[in-house]
Amino acid sequence: MKLMKNFIKTTKLKQLLIILLLLTLYIFISAISYVNAVSENIANSVFRLHVIANSDSEQDQILKLKVRDELLNYMNELSKTCSSKEEVKNLAIEHQKDFLEIAQKVIIDCGFNYTVNVEIGVSDFPTKCYGDISFPAGTYDALKVKIGNAEGQNWWCVMFPPLCFVDVSSGIVPESSKQEIKENLGDEEYNLISKTDHAEISFKFKLIEFFQNLKLGNK
Repeated sequence: MKLMKNFIKTTKLKQLLIILLLLTLYIFISAISYVNAVSENIANSVFRLHVIANSDSEQDQILKLKVRDELLNYMNELSKTCSSKEEVKNLAIEHQKDFLEIAQKVIIDCGFNYTVNVEIGVSDFPTKCYGDISFPAGTYDALKVKIGNAEGQNWWCVMFPPLCFVDVSSGIVPESSKQEIKENLGDEEYNLISKTDHAEISFKFKLIEFFQNLKLGNK
């Protein structure tokens, strides 16, 4: 009788462990699916800029910002009537040579002879905050500009929706910019990047950040 009771207890314990294991596996798979879906939706709505300076010297960092400003001025003029990431990306591809020439001119006008390389493709980005809007780490379509040896600090920003010139020192993104972001994202994605002070949304954002950083770290 005692042997039977021990057998039943052991069987129930095994069943409980199996249920817990299956539940944990289900939660993990659900989390991965959620992260992948939301990250893909955000990335599909955003086109970014990635400028890499020749070095971390003060003059190279100043040059990087001058190149950035000229490229953004040109892009903002080109894309002022665009309403989607794909339109902006296609314009960037169409005018890739122009971006290269603009960057080269700035470099020469500033008295440098650095080479410059302009690429349009996917780039890995860390989590970045623009005022009260935060974009999680992940892989995004971007215009990447490498100046000289490209060994200096990076400049990351969002070309579409246009956030590169937002005054982040105020801590608030203008409503016009938020509206443009909202029009290109679903409600879930918009809430994630704009309401990170909300407990539940903050947890979801950190979940995305964790899995994306894990994925980027394994590349």
